[in-house]
Amino acid sequence: MAVSSFAKAFPSFECRSDADFSRPEIPSIGYSGKCKSATLRGYTGVHGLSSLIFRFPPNFVRQLSVKARRNCSNIGVAQVVAASWSNNQGDSAFTPAAKAVDAAAAAVAPVEVETGVEQVVAPAAEDPSLDGENVQLGGLPPFKYASFLNSDGSVAIHAGERLGRGIVTDAITTPVVNTSAYFFNKTADLIDFKEKRRASFEYGRYGNYTTVVAEDKISALEGAESTIMMASGMCASTVMMMALVPAGGHLVTTTDCYRKTRIFIETILPKMGITSTVIDPADIGGLESALEKNNVSLFFTESPTNPFLRCVDIERVSKLCHEKGALVCIDGTFATPLNQKALALGADIVVHSATKFIGGHNDVLAGCISGPEKLISAVRNLHHILGGALNPNAAYLLIRGMKTLHLRVQQQNSTAQRMAEILEAHPKIRRVYYPGLASHPEHELAKKQMNGFGGVVSFEVDGDLLTTAKFVDALRIPYIAPSFGGCESIVDQPAIMSYWDLPPSDRAKYGILDNLVRFSFGVEDFEDLKVDILQALETI
Repeated sequence: MAVSSFAKAFPSFECRSDADFSRPEIPSIGYSGKCKSATLRGYTGVHGLSSLIFRFPPNFVRQLSVKARRNCSNIGVAQVVAASWSNNQGDSAFTPAAKAVDAAAAAVAPVEVETGVEQVVAPAAEDPSLDGENVQLGGLPPFKYASFLNSDGSVAIHAGERLGRGIVTDAITTPVVNTSAYFFNKTADLIDFKEKRRASFEYGRYGNYTTVVAEDKISALEGAESTIMMASGMCASTVMMMALVPAGGHLVTTTDCYRKTRIFIETILPKMGITSTVIDPADIGGLESALEKNNVSLFFTESPTNPFLRCVDIERVSKLCHEKGALVCIDGTFATPLNQKALALGADIVVHSATKFIGGHNDVLAGCISGPEKLISAVRNLHHILGGALNPNAAYLLIRGMKTLHLRVQQQNSTAQRMAEILEAHPKIRRVYYPGLASHPEHELAKKQMNGFGGVVSFEVDGDLLTTAKFVDALRIPYIAPSFGGCESIVDQPAIMSYWDLPPSDRAKYGILDNLVRFSFGVEDFEDLKVDILQALETI
């Protein structure tokens, strides 16, 4: 009789309970030439059934009837495989709940399943991979990536996955765990979780197994103890400020920054009694004065900044702020974790709009905050209240994007540097803003604290608003769009894209002239981009 339901076929899977990434021996399957039953071995290790995942035996698909294969496909076996995770933490094996699970596992008898095909027998001998040890959600071992991976490129590919992925599966790519909540087998398990003897996210807003992989990658690249992913870069920045600056506190920031961040600092934080001082990115004297006159909780800035790519001396400002008890947060979105290590330079926290270079494909919104566990925990607690959780599908896109991060950034660094030099020498360009140019005010500083200068170049066209718009419209490769950092080149005129609601006089206060252009170089061929830009300049 053929298998008529997934419930019947389910027990024929072979089980494995640990996160051992070595390839285990696969026992040979015996065939008798007539229909027999398949048995499922009951595992009675420390973690019991709660930590088992299901593996297909060799030739599994070919051994099932057409109807059985269809039923298994409809149920979604891959989701069952992907969702398994160890619940072990500390001495949880000795809790009443864990003992109850083990007792239930020991009571499981072999199950017979009629398959309508030749014999499929799961091995009766102990699998050496079932050693009773599992990956723990809250206690992943401190992997030393640098001990055998010598580049950020390799870390971006393997961190959080081959190196300590908590989702127990043989799949190379990380599965997407689409769930809004996590269940408990019984009340005792829930109590164990509440009393911190058992690990779980409990609810989707508090975390997701796919998201953890993306967080671990960022932590490895930034050299951070912990990272939290959020739904957007703005979400990350705003939650971080509200979590780390107390009511009535004071914040120092810089003149050149993303406009929506400035609006939040100027209009939302004052409602909480939080005041701010705004200084030029290079104004060390202004920072010292603000630290002396105010009880500063946080110094927040981008480096490089948006859109003029100004650079802040991270090491120096961190030292000054720490002497006064203030934290330092660097928005490293323009730099990426490959071009700049803000935490290693002394900053306490680094944030990114992962929508940009980290995601890298113009197809996902996300933000991240990295730093010491103590600070990230404070941010995480507020985030759990406010929401803004990252969807696991978005987390998967980030993981996928980071696999090519080092290749993309290398290409974007190179293209931007070469085009910045060409633009600076062009008679129809008044000025170019790029840290890789000797003319940039922080060029020497950028060389000191950056490994590359990024893929964004801002420049002023020799003309007015309409002349500049004509140049932008003549470009054929880049998209006219907000954002940056993706594979596709993007161009925008900030006076129109981001500041059109302000009169020219107000835009000028922020240095946003009508002829300013921001160009994010993608990974297209350099010669194609060069020809496109030069031909567009010939039209004005």
